[in-house]
Amino acid sequence: MKAPDFTLGIEEEYLLVDRESLALAVAPEGLMAACRAEIADQVSPEFLQCQIEVGSRVCADIGAARDDLRRLRGCVARHAARFGLAPIAAACHPFADWKQQHHTDKARYNELRRDLGGVARRMLICGMHVHVGIPSEDMRIDFVNQLTYFLPHLLAMSASSPFWQGEDTGLASYRLTVFDNLPRTGLPPRLNSWAEYQRTVRALVEMKLIEDSTKIWWDLRPSARFPTIENRICDASPRLETTLSLAAMTQCLTRMLWRLQRRNQRWRLYDNFLISENRWRAQRYGIRGGLIDFGRLEVVDFPVLLDELIELVAEDAEALGCRAEIEALRSLPETGTSADRQRAVRADAIEADDTPEEALRAVVRSLIEEFEADL
Repeated sequence: MKAPDFTLGIEEEYLLVDRESLALAVAPEGLMAACRAEIADQVSPEFLQCQIEVGSRVCADIGAARDDLRRLRGCVARHAARFGLAPIAAACHPFADWKQQHHTDKARYNELRRDLGGVARRMLICGMHVHVGIPSEDMRIDFVNQLTYFLPHLLAMSASSPFWQGEDTGLASYRLTVFDNLPRTGLPPRLNSWAEYQRTVRALVEMKLIEDSTKIWWDLRPSARFPTIENRICDASPRLETTLSLAAMTQCLTRMLWRLQRRNQRWRLYDNFLISENRWRAQRYGIRGGLIDFGRLEVVDFPVLLDELIELVAEDAEALGCRAEIEALRSLPETGTSADRQRAVRADAIEADDTPEEALRAVVRSLIEEFEADL
């Protein structure tokens, strides 16, 4: 059997902030028009008026993904600056109040607001999605079942939402506590085949509960629109290079499973009850609390797990041309996740006698700087 191409696609959601007040700002129609004129359908409004989304082209490798995503980020940042705004790629704004935000007046979002009621109003969160091309439908289902094990690891590395409405939540990824209030979210159920998945979706569609599988928001799913599997668990990452490393790891893990399949092997499947425990630990602690190694039956420090993970996919990183992006993850325990860095900025500002409000504005400034540093 011919190997899949393991093509990449990356979607990112950004928050728009006023450069002076550092509070959230509504995306002006002129901003959207300017971005569309330059990057066409690779940009779109998101559910809330303070959000904007970009999506890369189908990329053959991580190098192409870097070029395209840098172009998209640069376009949004450049045109936003004309309106006194700046994009940030963090999963939550440090001090914004969701009750003061309004959803985009678009048929899809109006229906979402109607169907989800008050739950939808709290959706002041941003994620990043990674698509990996897998032409075989049954292979997509098989790989979703196996890749679920690694979702907590990817979440831990991406964590960028420690603050919510001006408070330190104590979590590394508060975003998931908001998103998990929606229906059809969380870890994907174990499915035996593409046909079973289609029957499951069809049952909800025929009862007119959902229009199609785009309304299934699992952490990992077969894409509704493309021949891909879609990793949806990650927080948005302020730094472009972090986004690319997480995308490369998703791609390499997928190829690793294909490599095992070629040898008549597979990754062991664990019950979602157990994986959910790791999902919670990643959500709560990021890379600072360790995850459960189910083979050892013990909590293992994340730096140890990360080294093992990098070695696990070393062959795949070489084959896919993304060894540098995978190796870059080794620095995470030292540099910290975005959640770690945001807390450090706030602590430094408080130590310098800033008020709590000023300290959180300092966090937003640091997020703007990180976004713009790689452009």
